[in-house]
Amino acid sequence: MLRTILITILGPMLWGTTYVVFTETLPLDHPLLIGALRALPAGLILLALNPRIPPIAALKRHAAIGASNIAVFFALLFIAAARMPGGLAATLGAIQPLVVILIAAWLARRAPHPVQILAGVAGVVGVGLLVLSPETRPDPIGAAAAIGGALSMAVGTVLIDRWGRMGTPLETTTWQLIFGGAMLLPVALFFEGLPPVPGLKEVMGYGWLMLLGTAFAYFVWTRGIGRLGPSAVYLALASPVVATAVGAIALNEWFAPVQWAGIVLVIGATAVGVSFGRRNLVPLQPSRPLPDSTQP
Repeated sequence: MLRTILITILGPMLWGTTYVVFTETLPLDHPLLIGALRALPAGLILLALNPRIPPIAALKRHAAIGASNIAVFFALLFIAAARMPGGLAATLGAIQPLVVILIAAWLARRAPHPVQILAGVAGVVGVGLLVLSPETRPDPIGAAAAIGGALSMAVGTVLIDRWGRMGTPLETTTWQLIFGGAMLLPVALFFEGLPPVPGLKEVMGYGWLMLLGTAFAYFVWTRGIGRLGPSAVYLALASPVVATAVGAIALNEWFAPVQWAGIVLVIGATAVGVSFGRRNLVPLQPSRPLPDSTQP
């Protein structure tokens, strides 16, 4: 299990570089197109590695995962990143573990363990201590996008847990990226048009996001959810920690004591949250059968 956790957390750690790569190398006025170009090529690259088309029933479910986990999430993620500081976006996005645990518990007709809820709250507080500053000013549209993105990816995480076993983690990753990118691309072209011709800096930014930040990161994330269940979502708290560390290194700054406290709280929340899998949930209605996750 520890090996799975260490591999899975690589995904959120790579996502932690997304904000700085986006703001420093890519056009900020094309957030939707950046999301589409991040997802669709990554999915096609993975398809070239495993050129297999799943059955129609599986494709429908991959499309639903792609819509929630990729198309909607990427669009809202980059809108939030373009409109407000990454720290505030990260804090608002840190509600995701709470949402996942509540949705998963509701679908299973079980109550989440109180420790899971406390770990989720501690994660939000820890991220806030780590990344927020008194100068932070929220942008209403950016804040709404950050919260909406967290909700969308939370739904996608639950769907991967319930449906991802229809195929291999590579197939689920491949097709959610293809479907999500294909859904987002026409919308992006309609509202934003084509971006400026990319130079070397932009090509490097696109390459990092597509290959490591998306193709590889989403593969290990999807694989981890399949093995750890919904509690894997607590590992996503590593993303704002890495993002803040990257920013501190770039500015040659040290963490303040309050930021160290935030890091400790995030690490503790992650460790506790992941340790409480589905087997620790408290039944609400034990006499009723669980829904068959193999049915559409």
